[in-house]
Amino acid sequence: MPESKIFHESWYRIANQRIALRASVKVQRQLFRGERWYVLYDPFSNQFFRLRPQAYEFVARLSMRRTVEEVWKDVMKIDPDNAPGQEEVIHLLAQLYHANLLHYQLPADSAKLFERFKERRQRIVKGTMMNIMFFRIPLFDPDRFLKRLLPVARLLISPLGALIWLTVIVLGIKLAVENFAELQIQSQGILSLSNIPLLYLSLILIKALHEFGHAFCVRRFGGEVHTMGVMFLIFNPLPYMDATASWSFRSRWRRLLVGGAGLIVEIFVAGCAMLVWANTGPGVLHSLAYNMVFIASVSTVLFNINPLLRFDGYYILSDLLDIPNLHAQASGHLRHLMERYIFGYKKSQSPAANGKEAFWFTFFGILSSLYRVVVFTSILLFVADRFLLLGIIMAAVCVVAWLIAPFLKLIRYLATSPRLERTRLRAIAICSGLLVGVFALLYLIPFPNSFKAPGVLEATEHALVVNNVEGYIGSVITESGTRVMPGDSLMKLENPELQFQIRETEAHLKEVQAVRQQAMLRSQADVKPVDSLIQSIERQLQRLYTETEMLTVRAEIQGVWVAPEVEDLVGMWVHRGTALGQLIDDRSFHFASVVSQQDTSQLFSGQIRDSEVKLRGQSDVNLAVASLTAIPVEQSKLPSMELGFGAGGDIAV
Repeated sequence: MPESKIFHESWYRIANQRIALRASVKVQRQLFRGERWYVLYDPFSNQFFRLRPQAYEFVARLSMRRTVEEVWKDVMKIDPDNAPGQEEVIHLLAQLYHANLLHYQLPADSAKLFERFKERRQRIVKGTMMNIMFFRIPLFDPDRFLKRLLPVARLLISPLGALIWLTVIVLGIKLAVENFAELQIQSQGILSLSNIPLLYLSLILIKALHEFGHAFCVRRFGGEVHTMGVMFLIFNPLPYMDATASWSFRSRWRRLLVGGAGLIVEIFVAGCAMLVWANTGPGVLHSLAYNMVFIASVSTVLFNINPLLRFDGYYILSDLLDIPNLHAQASGHLRHLMERYIFGYKKSQSPAANGKEAFWFTFFGILSSLYRVVVFTSILLFVADRFLLLGIIMAAVCVVAWLIAPFLKLIRYLATSPRLERTRLRAIAICSGLLVGVFALLYLIPFPNSFKAPGVLEATEHALVVNNVEGYIGSVITESGTRVMPGDSLMKLENPELQFQIRETEAHLKEVQAVRQQAMLRSQADVKPVDSLIQSIERQLQRLYTETEMLTVRAEIQGVWVAPEVEDLVGMWVHRGTALGQLIDDRSFHFASVVSQQDTSQLFSGQIRDSEVKLRGQSDVNLAVASLTAIPVEQSKLPSMELGFGAGGDIAV
C-alpha cells in the first residue's frame, strides 16, 4: 500500500475524535455490475450517500465509544490491502459531514478540517445564486397525497398499464403518420404571438404530469417523496420534484423506470393529445392538443433524454452503465488525470475501478463539460438578445460563478494543496502557460469572423422591354440570353389592323389632295382649310408609319436580353406596354442588403476586411465587391419584397 494512502499530515486533527453515524441513518445494500455497494439514507433530511464495501467497513464501526484512529487500526488489521488510508478516511468523513449524516462532537481545531464544506442551507442558497439559470424553490410535501393515490399508481405501473400505454402510443403514431402534412403546416405557427399562451400552458401541464410520473413511480416501489416545488428554467417557472429516494432501490430496473417515468408519461400524453387533435375541429381545444403533442413528443424528448445535462437522461445512463454518481466521479477522474499526468503527482488515485470506467469517466467528463459551456453560452446570448439588462445580470453572475470563483480556487489549490508539495512549481508553470496560451488564442491571434445578410442583386443599369404598340407576336429575332447592342432587333410584332389603317389614311389623303386641286380652280378661299386637313392627315399617317416601325421591338441599352418564356408568347396578342423581357447590363451590379441589428456593430466598427456576394443555388461562385457603403439609418422597409416571408424570404415582416 502506498505510503500516502496510509499517512496524512492532517490525521492528528481527527485521530482522537469520536464520530458515529446518526441514529436515524438507514443502510441498504445494492449491486452495481456485480460489485456490492451500500447506500446510507437519512429519512429526516432526505440525504443519500453511496459507499463501497471497504469504506462501509470503516463507517459501520464508528462509535461514540471509540476514537477514529482505533476504528481505522481495526480495519487495517482485518484487511490491510483494501482498507481506506488516512487520506481516504479524511475525505470520507468530510463528505459524510457535508451530507449531514454524522453525529459528532468536534473541537475547534478539528472543525477546521471541514472548513471547505459549508452547512447544507448555505450550500443551497449559494447554489441557487450561482445556478441562476436553473434555481429551485421547494413548496410542499406531496407524500400524503401520493399515498392516497397509491392504488391508482399500482394499477398504472403494471402490465395492464403498459398495455394501455402501448395501445395509445400505436394509435397516436398511426394518426401522426396519416396527418403528417397537416401537422407540418400547423407547426409553422407554433411560435406566433397568438399561440405562445397555449404553448406555455401546454408546457406547464406536461411538466407537472412529468414530475408526478416520477413521484408516483418512486412511491409505487416503496420510496418517499417529500419535496415538490418550482424550478425557474431560464426564469420560466416549471414544476419539479425530488426523486433521490430511488437511489435506495436495490433493483437497477426500478431505478431505470423511475428515471424514465417522466418521459413515459409525456409520450403517453402526446398519444392522448394526438387522439384529441385528430378528432376535433379548429378551436382552443384543437390548438391546445397540438401544442401538447409538440411539447411532449418533440422538444421534451429531445432535451430530457440528453445525458450530458443532469436531467432524466443522465440518471438513466448512470443506471445503464451501473456507475453511481457518474458526474462526480467523472470530475474526480479528470482531476486525477490532471494531477498525475500534467502536474506530476504520481500518487494520485483515480475513482475508476477499471479501464472501462476510466474510459466512461474521461469521455463523459470532457463531453458534458463542453456541452454545458455551449448550452449556457447559447442561453446567455439568447436572453441578452431579448432582455439586455437581464442578460447583463446573468452574464455578471456567470462570470463570477464560472470564471472568478474557479480561478480563485485554482490559485488557492496551487498555493496550498499538500498534493502538490513536490511539484508545485511545475503545476504553477503549466497553469500559467495555459492561461497565457488561452489569452493569446482569444486576444492576440486573429480569428476569421463573418456574418451573412440577405439581399437583392440588381444590375446598375437595366431596362424593362415593353411593346409600344399592340399586336400579335409574330417571331422572336434574338434568343434569350444573347448580348445585344442598342438598336438591335429583339422580336417582331404583327398588326393587320394597323396596315389597314395606313391604306385607309393614304386613300383619304389622296382624296383630300384632289379636293384641293378643285378648290384652287374654283375658289382660292377654300384652299386654306383644305391645307389644314391635309396636314392633319399627313401627321396621322406619319404616326401610323412610326407605329409600323415599332412593331419591331429593339434594344434600348447594351446588355443581355433576358426573356426565358418569350418563345411561348409567339402568336399571342399583347397590349401596349406589356413586359416582354429585360435588358441587363452585366458589367456592373448593385447589391442591396439588409443587416440585422445584432450585426450592425460589426458593420460600423471599421473592421470589415472583405466582403463577397453569393447567389442562391450558386454557392461556389463569388462575385467580387468593388466598394461597400453602409447606410447608418434604421430602415423599416425592405429594399425588395422578395426578402420578406410573403415572397419566400427569411425576414419577418
